[in-house]
Amino acid sequence: MASSPNRAVYCEDALGWLARVQPLAEDHALVTSLPDSSELKLPAADWEAWFIEASRAVLRATHERSVSVFYQSDVKQDGRWIDKSFLVQLAARELGAQLLFHKIVCRAPAGTITPGRPSYAHLLCFSRALTLPVEQGAHFADVLPSMGKMTWTRAMGLAACRASCDFLRAATQTRVVVDPFCGVGSMLAVANAYGFDAIGVELSPKRAARARELHVHIDDVPDN
Repeated sequence: MASSPNRAVYCEDALGWLARVQPLAEDHALVTSLPDSSELKLPAADWEAWFIEASRAVLRATHERSVSVFYQSDVKQDGRWIDKSFLVQLAARELGAQLLFHKIVCRAPAGTITPGRPSYAHLLCFSRALTLPVEQGAHFADVLPSMGKMTWTRAMGLAACRASCDFLRAATQTRVVVDPFCGVGSMLAVANAYGFDAIGVELSPKRAARARELHVHIDDVPDN
């Protein structure tokens, strides 16, 4: 009988952890969602600088033949729109990481008015050396109709987690999924359900404890 996939969650600062472990092995893929300014309690300009540097840290820690996947929802702040996909792509261009896909994940049905945040999120994948053949990309939808259930208010939707794992299984040599901003562990739980080992980093002791214990059954996660 095959052994159950492993999971390790470290309670520490993600940027310090990423600096210490980089570069990760080729069979490690990073899938994460970077926190908002409200979580870090930073002014908008300071948060944008932090966000770009955090994106760089994730990309630097990723092996050149592996992938980094970012799940990000834009935000309206102080009367302006902050496009997180643009900020991630600034960091990626600087480091020579190419965009393999950019998917739109519906957070609410089309036509819904959603104050504060848009009704969609971004799912972006980067690699410095891998490419995605056209025929392979044709098997993955560019728009996901739902992000799926959220395990907490700032979580990555489970359907988006599943779409990420579907891609990793089909198009990469991934054996370990790493989420350096793992929250309560949604991505880790879905990765384990797919048979991947998982590593998470979370600064909050309470969330780190939950991330060690969260489990999902893949049959309960909608397939987009």
